[in-house]
Amino acid sequence: MEIKKIALGNQGLVLPEIGLGCMGMTGFEDGNMYGKANEQEAIATIHRSLELGGNFLDTADLYGPFKNEQLIAKAIEGKRDKYIIATKFGWEIDDNDKVTWAINGKKEYVKKAVERSLKNLNTDYIDLYYMHRLDKNTPIEETVAAMADLVKEGKVGYIGLSEVSSETVKRAHAVHPITAVQSEYSLFERSVEERGVLQSLNELGIGFVAYSPLGRGFLSGEIRSIDDLPVDDFRRAIPRFQEAYFYKNIELVKAIESLASEKEVTSSQLALAWIISKGILPIPGTKRRKYLEQNLAASEIQLNNDELARLERIIPLGTDTGNPYDEFSMGLID
Repeated sequence: MEIKKIALGNQGLVLPEIGLGCMGMTGFEDGNMYGKANEQEAIATIHRSLELGGNFLDTADLYGPFKNEQLIAKAIEGKRDKYIIATKFGWEIDDNDKVTWAINGKKEYVKKAVERSLKNLNTDYIDLYYMHRLDKNTPIEETVAAMADLVKEGKVGYIGLSEVSSETVKRAHAVHPITAVQSEYSLFERSVEERGVLQSLNELGIGFVAYSPLGRGFLSGEIRSIDDLPVDDFRRAIPRFQEAYFYKNIELVKAIESLASEKEVTSSQLALAWIISKGILPIPGTKRRKYLEQNLAASEIQLNNDELARLERIIPLGTDTGNPYDEFSMGLID
């Protein structure tokens, strides 16, 4: 298998067309988001990804906090130049390594956060540096100017934003070229299309990276009841996985599975191939080699116009599958 490479945006960053979301490989200070972590298997998954041509890793200082970046540092030791690493800042983490749950995009914090990430990743440069969420109390121009300084200093290659509106992207891009925007996007979550964000990115030559491309696991087809989720799994608290939506969403998944079985692929692979067909780079998260290999194989799947139209009929733009976050987190999306 040879994963195709694509240009992400028009600033010169070239990546495999599927990345690896690393968040689930480590726990959080208040528990695990997607079940228990296994460091040895996680590192083996990162190594296997590289063997298969998938050298794009996505992390953030928030994950742990810091544990995820530190895990990646272990995995890439001696092979830093073989990997392309994206990390994020913005959720404020204090000097005691505690998340304050405020968003901080002030110039001083940007500089502090990057030094911390460089140390935790054990590297002297970050390929793609994102602002994790918009700080609504700091002009985006100030934040992006500080990020632009990091590019001039050689600490960061390219800069990106996450979960932002078209207006914010345009203001940011006027200060320094934005290479990528990352937002949740899947057959279950298409608000960036509905709000015109994707159209703005295309007009500006900015790439789009889709996190949670499998609808937080729904599209894998492995979740059939709420009880399939561990008791401490954060998904139990979000609307999409609660009863008002859960069983309606399962019916959508069954229809997607029907098309997948006709093509002799998994529903996950079909969902990823649909994203890739739109010129969008998905970063499915996994901590196991088995699922990594399945995900990367999606890059070989071609969907014809009829199959794409069938998917659109199953789950048309505007379908309400429930919010992907609780009320607090939804309020932090620009």
